[in-house]
Amino acid sequence: MSYLESLRVFTRVVELGSITSGGRDLRLTPAVASKRIKELEKHLGVRLFNRTTRSLTPTEVGKVFYDYAVKALESIEDAEAAVASFSDTPRGVIRVTAPLGAGRRIIAPLVPRFVEKFPATEVHMRLSDRKVDILSDGLDVAFFIGTPQDSNLKLRKISDCPRVLCAAPEYLEKHGTPRTPDDLLSDEHNCLLLRYPRSPEYYWVLQTPAGPRKLQVSGKMDADHGDVLTDWALSGYGIVNKPRFDVAQHLESGRLVEILKDTPPPPTIFGCLYPHRRLQDPKIRHFVDFVISNADVAG
Repeated sequence: MSYLESLRVFTRVVELGSITSGGRDLRLTPAVASKRIKELEKHLGVRLFNRTTRSLTPTEVGKVFYDYAVKALESIEDAEAAVASFSDTPRGVIRVTAPLGAGRRIIAPLVPRFVEKFPATEVHMRLSDRKVDILSDGLDVAFFIGTPQDSNLKLRKISDCPRVLCAAPEYLEKHGTPRTPDDLLSDEHNCLLLRYPRSPEYYWVLQTPAGPRKLQVSGKMDADHGDVLTDWALSGYGIVNKPRFDVAQHLESGRLVEILKDTPPPPTIFGCLYPHRRLQDPKIRHFVDFVISNADVAG
């Protein structure tokens, strides 16, 4: 098993670009990860990385070995999944990613319950509002809110996810309450936007009697963290477009007020993506089924 662990460390170090990051991803200290790489190099009799004080890159032979190592690890995972399917007992590590809001409020509360029900499993979660690459990041399941474009992955819809426009009472008192979608385009209003590097063109879509209306909204503040936008809205700095479940408690308490109820944003999709080769793995199937059975995104 130590050789397999060395292979796993090696592939993640190549993918993440450093021994520290590769080790951390596998819950190993830098010292242990470095030891695994040295053991592998000693076993193979070659140098797998070019090391400088600022960078770590695979050698030519390291690149060749990486391609074969990835295939070997995938074959082992497939073999283990096939054996596990005979008993249909989930076991092993499940690497999960989700947007910050959905991850914290929907997925995270379900993880302890799942692990208690299936004690032979481990769940490693990564939360980010940025787009992730499931395959290169070594992930098993990626939950999302929206409409993903990646057709190389298996998509499973969990439910529709209602969205809402809202702002703090003090913001509306100061700037006025928008009565029509066009009011959002006024210089009087500050729309709080979710942006991140390489994010697509930003706009809000509202449902109107004439059909969906795309609005090129703007604002003086944006962030790549959905909860930051909620905090700004709560502090009276602008209007936010959020999944209803994400702000339900604030709407109920009155700290945020829903606006443009007659022309709300259309509901989006809450679902998950996973590689096709994971379809027969009991731990993936059971985890996704568990989330689908217990998730509440209605708000």
